[in-house]
Amino acid sequence: MKSKPVTRGAPRLALLGGPTTFVAALHVGRPNIGDRARFAQRIEVMLDRRWLTNNGAYVRELESRLAGVLGVQHCIAVCNGTTALQIMAKACGLGGEVIMPSFTFVATAHALEWQGVTPVFCDIDPATHNIDPTKVEELITSETSAILGVHVWGRSCDVEALERVAVRHGLSLCFDAAHAFACSSAGRMIGGGGVAEAFSFHATKFFNTLEGGAITTNNDEVAARCRRMRDFGFTGVDRVESLGINGKMNEASAAMGLTNLEALQTFIDANERNHRLYRFGLEGIPGLTLAQYPQGERCNFQYVVMEVDETACGLSRDELQAVLRAENVLARRYFFPGCHRMPPYRDRVLRAPLPETERLAGRTLALPTGTAVSAQDIAAVCRVIRLALSDAPAVKAAVAATGAGDAAVAP
Repeated sequence: MKSKPVTRGAPRLALLGGPTTFVAALHVGRPNIGDRARFAQRIEVMLDRRWLTNNGAYVRELESRLAGVLGVQHCIAVCNGTTALQIMAKACGLGGEVIMPSFTFVATAHALEWQGVTPVFCDIDPATHNIDPTKVEELITSETSAILGVHVWGRSCDVEALERVAVRHGLSLCFDAAHAFACSSAGRMIGGGGVAEAFSFHATKFFNTLEGGAITTNNDEVAARCRRMRDFGFTGVDRVESLGINGKMNEASAAMGLTNLEALQTFIDANERNHRLYRFGLEGIPGLTLAQYPQGERCNFQYVVMEVDETACGLSRDELQAVLRAENVLARRYFFPGCHRMPPYRDRVLRAPLPETERLAGRTLALPTGTAVSAQDIAAVCRVIRLALSDAPAVKAAVAATGAGDAAVAP
């Protein structure tokens, strides 16, 4: 059900005693859902087959179709994005230390740490929000085995620069592509970069399989290892040849994936429209900058991310988040406070300072988008933001008096 903005009299912020703008919460990313009848039909077929998991027909079909969309030789579907990262790391032989950005969802670091691999945090390029290749070489030691790039917001890392660093130092190169399904880099679909890339198809991603993920690669040996590892190391009936876990995607998830794949362009069109409407609605506001997507590349427009410069606009990111939360707009801070400031990493000494990561983690705010968000919703959110900034001193006082800033940061 889409949230409906309330319109009652003269505009007044809920934080300052006015009515709440939205009756139902407006989330950053409610699940996109394709043709429900088609999904239900697939579920009926699945139940008739009585084949619910273990590399069923839907999983195999989804892998084949995803490989075609991404232009890769191999796609290995798994149960979630974190498992995709873990299996990819193991199959690619990552060990010792791996250089990665701190500006990412903590699962990227956890997937390494869980397996005894040490994440070494690298600063980001302020223009792209992705790992800065010029900073990577400063962090390489004899213990470094790989570089793990993250395509943040679906905007590609500088793949070619990272490849040059990896080749120069004999390192593996992998990517966390959780944000980047259906996006391209230098005209090529993201998915075939480095040795392998890991995707998330979680319910909040613009393309979801209920819950799921995948590893993509053009390396036959890596693909074979990934397939063994997701199924306990089995290579045949009663034949185990390597270490493995249960990382298989089930048939219901694959059925959802196939259904949503058929609606992929509809989802992308909705995201692009939303991004355009936010850009129009927030245009000209000093201190607010929307993350833009590169011209000439394919893009999913999955995230509407705003940088908030308190000096220029009068409110901090957290104060603006408090305003929006009071209106039932559940805007999110991404990726605060950075992996390096979260347990178990925050007590470790950084190998190099992360000034751009720190700056960006204190300024970013993700706004609601997706097919569950209407043009009317976006117009209402933009009105709230403009109204808040027009009365910044009163908002600051209210946040300080009520502690709304503390409440606003709850997940």
